[in-house]
Amino acid sequence: MEIMKNIVIIGASHGIGASILTKLSGHQVFPFSRSETPPFDVLTQDLPLDGLPEVIDGVVYCPGSINLKPFHLLKNEDFEMEWQLNFMGAVKVLRTLYPRLKKSEMASVVLFSTVAVQNGMPYHASIAAAKGAIEGLTRSLASEWAPKIRVNAIAPSLVETPLSAKLTANAKIKEQSIEKHPLKRIGTPEDIASAAVYLLSDESSWMTGQILAVDGGMSL
Repeated sequence: MEIMKNIVIIGASHGIGASILTKLSGHQVFPFSRSETPPFDVLTQDLPLDGLPEVIDGVVYCPGSINLKPFHLLKNEDFEMEWQLNFMGAVKVLRTLYPRLKKSEMASVVLFSTVAVQNGMPYHASIAAAKGAIEGLTRSLASEWAPKIRVNAIAPSLVETPLSAKLTANAKIKEQSIEKHPLKRIGTPEDIASAAVYLLSDESSWMTGQILAVDGGMSL
């Protein structure tokens, strides 16, 4: 049986983050989100350390966005927002928690990319650019922080969450997306959460620097 770990989840109130939180019962989990009390907004605040243990064994950074527009309609502000939320938010959280991650016997960081980084997809320029930086950060930190801190990322395809509701609520768009996936369905938060829990666990202790495609076969 795995020893109880101290795990921080950023973006734990909805969708994938909430599902990860549920699946981590048995561990000491510290959830943060804009809807928690007190609220934490990665865009405007530094992660508060009050109440966190001195040793952190796992960090999951879940915040993301779906801003699908043709390139010519994207403004500089769109790229900046995606960058701050998806990339700089993760950087700030990891910089804050690094001293406590170093104190763990074997820590694990889980970040999130998207299938659109490796698969060129129209209207994904701003999000794919920011998540591409996450993939670079994942590989760089995996090398730099080894052997005591593992760093991996998950690259999902479309997942049915509150964030994607504008897409999945449209029956035609949803059906078209289902047909594009070899497994003929879009993802659930539980699909992605299971992969995240695996990467946090000792079962994945020989994995680092990996971008794990959990995408219904879309990347094929």
